[in-house]
Amino acid sequence: MLLNIALSLPRRCCPWSRCCGMGDFRPRTVWLGHPEKREQRYPRNVINNQKYNFFTFLPGVLFNQFKYFFNLYFLLLACSQFVKELRLGALYTYWVPLGLVLIITIMREAVEEIRCYLRDKEVNSQIYSKLSTRGTVKVKSSGIQVGDLIIVEKVSLSLPGSCFLRTDQLDGETDWKLRLPVACTQRLPTAADLLQIRSYVYAEEPNIDIHNFIGTFTREDGDPPVNESLSIENTLWASTVVASGTVVGVVIYTGKELRSVMNTSNPRHKVGLFDLEVNCLTKILFGALVVVSLVMVALQHFAGRWYLQIFRFLLLFSHIVPISLRVNLDMGKMVFSWMIKKDSKIPGTVVRASTIPEQLGRISYLLTDKTGTLTQNEMVFRRLHLGTVAYGMDSMDEVQSHVFMDFMGDNQGGHHSSRAPAATKVRKSIISRVHEAVKAIALVHNVTPVYESNGVTDQAEAEQHYEDTCRVYQASSPDEVSLVQWTESVGLTLVGRDQSSMQLRTPTGQILNFTILQIFPFTYESKRMGIIVRDESTGEITFYMKGADVVMAGIVQYNDWLEEECGNMAREGLRVLVVSKKSLTEEQYQDFEARYVQAKLSVHDRSLKVATVIESLEMEMELLCLTGVEDQLQTDVRPTLEILRNAGIKVWMLTGDKLETATCTAKNAHLITRNQDIHIFRPVTTRGEAHLELNAFRRKHDCALVISGDSLEVCLKYYEYEFMELACQCPAVVCCRCTPTQKAQIVRLLQERTGKLTCAVGDGGNDVSMIQEADCGVGVEGKEGKQASLAADFSVTQFKHLGRLLMVHGRNSYKRSAALSQFVIHRSLCISTMQAVFSSVFYFASVPLYQGFLIIGYSTIYTMFPVFSLVLDKDVKSEVAMLYPELYKDLLKGRPLSFKTFLIWVLISIYQGSIIMYGALLLFESEFVHIVAISFTSLILTELLMVALTIQTWHWLMIVGELLSLACYVASLVFLHEFIDVYFIATVSFLWKVTVITLVSCLPLYILKYLRRRFSPPNYSKLTS
Repeated sequence: MLLNIALSLPRRCCPWSRCCGMGDFRPRTVWLGHPEKREQRYPRNVINNQKYNFFTFLPGVLFNQFKYFFNLYFLLLACSQFVKELRLGALYTYWVPLGLVLIITIMREAVEEIRCYLRDKEVNSQIYSKLSTRGTVKVKSSGIQVGDLIIVEKVSLSLPGSCFLRTDQLDGETDWKLRLPVACTQRLPTAADLLQIRSYVYAEEPNIDIHNFIGTFTREDGDPPVNESLSIENTLWASTVVASGTVVGVVIYTGKELRSVMNTSNPRHKVGLFDLEVNCLTKILFGALVVVSLVMVALQHFAGRWYLQIFRFLLLFSHIVPISLRVNLDMGKMVFSWMIKKDSKIPGTVVRASTIPEQLGRISYLLTDKTGTLTQNEMVFRRLHLGTVAYGMDSMDEVQSHVFMDFMGDNQGGHHSSRAPAATKVRKSIISRVHEAVKAIALVHNVTPVYESNGVTDQAEAEQHYEDTCRVYQASSPDEVSLVQWTESVGLTLVGRDQSSMQLRTPTGQILNFTILQIFPFTYESKRMGIIVRDESTGEITFYMKGADVVMAGIVQYNDWLEEECGNMAREGLRVLVVSKKSLTEEQYQDFEARYVQAKLSVHDRSLKVATVIESLEMEMELLCLTGVEDQLQTDVRPTLEILRNAGIKVWMLTGDKLETATCTAKNAHLITRNQDIHIFRPVTTRGEAHLELNAFRRKHDCALVISGDSLEVCLKYYEYEFMELACQCPAVVCCRCTPTQKAQIVRLLQERTGKLTCAVGDGGNDVSMIQEADCGVGVEGKEGKQASLAADFSVTQFKHLGRLLMVHGRNSYKRSAALSQFVIHRSLCISTMQAVFSSVFYFASVPLYQGFLIIGYSTIYTMFPVFSLVLDKDVKSEVAMLYPELYKDLLKGRPLSFKTFLIWVLISIYQGSIIMYGALLLFESEFVHIVAISFTSLILTELLMVALTIQTWHWLMIVGELLSLACYVASLVFLHEFIDVYFIATVSFLWKVTVITLVSCLPLYILKYLRRRFSPPNYSKLTS
């Protein structure tokens, strides 16, 4: 039975700041099992991710639609038809298209809201066991209050008085973490006795720090009263999972005060650059609409009620701004997202932001994490260095024999000491040094061996006999596991551990027992971890410590090899740890313990006081060895980076690792090519130093930059513009020792300084800020959990999938969206040009050329399928796009959708609209209805032929779309006798006139396309021919 400080337990939480404000947070006193004794109001433990409720849904959706100018513009157009003087035709010609757009939007929002409601309801209704005076009762998650005693269990093996925790959804780390109880509660007979004692927890105010907790546990009815300090090791945060063991926890925080909720920054709403460009073009079209309307009224010499005429012309030419553009593009994005998900060559890829697939086609800067993204986060022990001798993978058998000989010597009670020539003494010294180093590595860690049944041996028996085949190691870092696995391979095996003891098995089968007196866990600030143990057989107390060389250099005794060898091992791409020890007398330890307990009980500045006490031990420690662990590269990282570089994408590596390891990984992955110079930015702390170093860097050309986070901060503080200007010219940049905040800052600066699109790739919780800040965030599902993957716009299972995601899907999405948007604009401009010609010929009358169903059918059933089928078009096969990434480089200039291409399509639209209208006016016979029949039929045929002209690779659905549209038009002629003379369209006269007009409008464009492909072919056509 165990009492932990536990957060209430829904595993997903809303951005509460939106719905109830973050408020003022204060420390609290929480009485065990007595929520009614609260001294302040606490938030309800519910999740609400919905944007609307039942009453605000419709008003909210409509407001969000009409707060944009163009949607409001179409609403005003439709409403104007209720004014008699402004009415141009049947009401449905304006209301049906607007209604369709709104219905699609409302249905999509309703589906999302219902899904959201069901998800929230499911989480809020999760059932938990609560300890009460009536025994164990079931309570919903939404009914949990601060002070409740909640039982959380996972029926699995765990150490007595402890439990294991999975925190991958909170901090991105997949390894299990050991959590410990409040010691005095372990002596109670049953869990129900927790309700009988007078005890309370004093806890700090809610904050965002998931790695620390300060509190105290007080039992008042004890004799004397008991006080215990509480830390992170006594907590279960929400969004974590109990992996083994049973926990009785008192609820301290709920709702918006949960750590996981307070760490959730509301991600910015990403709007694609393509959408902004289309928005800009629609503004130009709106300007053209106003100008055309004013010209028409001016040509009437502003006669009569000219202001009403302006409004009528605005309505008449309203098709210049296509209402269907937004719907077509949104549907296109859904198709592109579906194609990415269904691509069998990048299995497991998930699109979480279906609004920005075109962004993938225009990335200029790719910012990537190192560990777990470029590397596998699979650690292999490579090197043991003792100063005078080093052991690599090929000489590990020597280490094994040294360890074996030392323990054999111990067992024989110094039997071999009678032979003592000098060579034997040296050999003995090496043997004992290796033994000390291996023993230290086997003791200074947070690894716990866990035994599982393997089908032959059951769990209890496996634990009792320390079965090797049933044992798995659990730790908070893969580095730790690799070190313990290595000590096992050389003969010293970690076979058992609980919170107070550890057992090692020697090569001779003897079990060594150690009592754990204190553990000082690793933190990012201290960059080291320590443990104080007592050897049960000898009573010796030893303080072991390991950590990064930068901090350990000042802790260990003076030596002349540490710095040089650390640099050598780092250059080989190894992660280096320095291992040291210090022997303590009983008096020294007792003195330390008294000061340490006192520091841990303080509520104010606890971390500082505890660190000061520990530092009093960390002096003049004996340097034992260096360990080198290698993090292997992910599969196909090198070819993927080569593809990205050839595509014109600059790759920056942002990592929290040390400079030498980061540089080595960059070289190993070919991020920095072999013939490239590297400029390592020297550490700078002042403005003057930064100025000198930037001047030195400026004199170098075409070299990769390697800079540390501290130097980067100084440069950005004083010379932000100059530094970014120089860094952007580098073929590759490596930033090491970067904090998550710095990663996001670099992304933001690149966007601001270059105006180019950025893509951030990462796999851990520390990459979330960078991923959310970038124009495109890609999460890799890695060993550090799914936090980055869940926060990203796109999620991939391996880094190598990024190549296909950008080169194939990104390129296709952008080119297809560009073609689709310009064709929808062309479709609208054609009919608007015809209307302008018609009005001009008939004395600038504001009379519509087409009415009723014709105007609605034109942009829906008659042309929608062929135009939308452009989302299936592609200029080259995916294999060619991957083989020639240089094709991607063309897109970085934004040529598929530019003012130049827009102007070309406008001129085509004006030409075709004019030809069709003037042709119909020249060839019609006496009746006005013939103009409508000839011009409308020619218009439909022209659009179908233009789609065929635009398509580069035919797909069977495109042919179906063309034939279906033509069939729909021919079939509907029977019902359109109000607008078209059915008997006239059956004549030869009608057929030849329509054929001539269609040929004159389309044939010149086909000839121009042929000549262009013949004499000035685009790059992709050279590859496909």
